[in-house]
Amino acid sequence: MRCEKCNTKNRVPAGRIDAEPKCGRCANALPVRELFVPQPVMVTDENFEKAVLSCPLPVLMYCWAPWCPTCGSVTPIIDEFARESKGKVRVGKINIDANRNTAARYNVMSVPYLFVFDNGKLLESLPGGLPKHELMMKMAHYL
Repeated sequence: MRCEKCNTKNRVPAGRIDAEPKCGRCANALPVRELFVPQPVMVTDENFEKAVLSCPLPVLMYCWAPWCPTCGSVTPIIDEFARESKGKVRVGKINIDANRNTAARYNVMSVPYLFVFDNGKLLESLPGGLPKHELMMKMAHYL
């Protein structure tokens, strides 16, 4: 995870999240508890900046809509990826019908749609759903 103060990448073993870890470079406290969640974070227009762009981890953002039948089959894959990658990648879910500003900002015209952000920058756009093994291979680069 990146230090919010000096932007240095730090590794925090899962067994040390309760030990209040600090950055190896500047000794700033690392906010690990909120990042070691085993389920996706619900992203909204209001929390997008903090939940995605300011996150010290790479972020996989999953755009979905309640009326989308394909999203129903992709959602369990995203949930499973969130459980398996907790503390390494933040997974966010955004309902594009309820959060039209963010959907418009990133030109989401169809769902499902995946975005990869790191250090506040959009790195990759992935239209459609991916099978789990393809998602794991695609995200391995960011872990």
